[in-house]
Amino acid sequence: QVQLVESGGGLVQAGGSLRLSCAASGRAISSYTMGWFRQAPGKEREFVAAISRSGTNSLYLESVKGRFSVSRDTAKNTVYLQMNALKPEDTAVYYCAADFRVNDWIYVSTRDYDYWGQGTQVTVSL
Repeated sequence: QVQLVESGGGLVQAGGSLRLSCAASGRAISSYTMGWFRQAPGKEREFVAAISRSGTNSLYLESVKGRFSVSRDTAKNTVYLQMNALKPEDTAVYYCAADFRVNDWIYVSTRDYDYWGQGTQVTVSL
């Protein structure tokens, strides 16, 4: 089992940047594909980005490509989401999640992830 704790959210003006962190405990993040999801008020939780179990593959929501970057530090057992050029439509609660299947594929459905953090609020103002 793994516990996930997100941090780094906050209020930022449009065009600004934030870096979210997801600290894992209990098992090494190299055992999991690690994903980032977000949920805006009144909307379903959606996939944002993920890094595969091996760390060699990543996948992004089309609307964040070129602005967001997912990475990990296995020594710190932490996954990051660097968010640049933020837009008001990026406002949401951001969650990290772990998929413990033993393959290097990346899944985009919430149903495919086994463990979730509590979320961190990101608010982008005009």
